[in-house]
Amino acid sequence: MLRIAIPNKGSLSDKAVTLIDAAGYSCLRGGRELIMTDTENDIEFVFLRPRDIAVYVSDGIFDLGITGRDLFLDSESDVHELLPLGFGGSTFRYAIPRDKDLGPDDFHDLRIATSYPNLVKQDMARRGVKVSIVRLDGAVEVSVRLGVADAIADVVSSGRTIVEAGLKIVGEPILKSEAVVISHNPAAAENPAVKTFLDRLQGIVVARDYVMIEYDIPKTVLEQACRLTPGIESPTVSPLTDAAWMAVKAMTRRKGINSLMDQLAGLGAKGILVTDIRTCRI
Repeated sequence: MLRIAIPNKGSLSDKAVTLIDAAGYSCLRGGRELIMTDTENDIEFVFLRPRDIAVYVSDGIFDLGITGRDLFLDSESDVHELLPLGFGGSTFRYAIPRDKDLGPDDFHDLRIATSYPNLVKQDMARRGVKVSIVRLDGAVEVSVRLGVADAIADVVSSGRTIVEAGLKIVGEPILKSEAVVISHNPAAAENPAVKTFLDRLQGIVVARDYVMIEYDIPKTVLEQACRLTPGIESPTVSPLTDAAWMAVKAMTRRKGINSLMDQLAGLGAKGILVTDIRTCRI
C-alpha cells in the first residue's frame, strides 16, 4: 500500500485534494479525519501540517508527500522534488522599510525576521553576508514596525500586506515556490503505483494549460491556419462535404486563446469552438 502525506488545511490542502480526486483517487474527507484509505487503489492518504510533511517523508514514513517547495527546502530534509503541481505559487522575497535604500547584499549585521530561517541562512551565506535571524511563526510584516527586526524575508503573493506594513520589496526572488510532490527516494517513480499516481496528476496539471480548439477553414488557407494551431504532433484535419472547406482540431495553449480565435476568424474560419480538457497524456 502506498502512503501519501497531504496538507491538512488551507489552500494547499483544498487544491491538493481537488487534484487527487480529479485523478481518480478517493481522499475526500467528511469531517476532520486524519487518514483516508482508498481501498480501490490501495493508497492511504494522511493529512498533516504542510511544514511537517517533508520531515515525515525524509524518514521514510511516507512514500510521497505534497507540500510547498519553500517548506520542504526550509526544512532541510533529505527529500527530492518529483513533480511540480502548478498551484500554490508564490515568491520568497526580502522587504525593508520604504525609506531605506538597501539591497540584500547590504544587509550586514541587520536583523532579518522570517518564518523560513534556513532559506534566509542559505541565501545570506551564498552572498557572504552575516545577519541575525529572528524566527517568527507568523505576522512577519509587522516585526519591523514593532522594532524586533530591520528587514523581513517572507512568502509574497500579491505583495499587498508588504505595502500595508510600510515596507518595499528589494532584490530578486530568493525562491519561486509552488506545490510539489516529494519523495525520500529520487527513483520512487520506478514503482508502478507511484508512476501511475504521478502520471495521473501530471495529466491534469498539463490539461489545465491547454484547451481543444475546433474550426472549419477554407482549404485555400489551411496551411496558414495549421501554423497557428500546430497541435502537439500535428492537428487533426478532416474533409467536409463541401470540398472547399476542411475541419481542423488541435490542442493549444489556453493562454492567448482569444487572440488565436481572432487570427483564425481573420483567415475566414467558421464555427470556432474551444473546450476544456480534463486530463491528458502528452
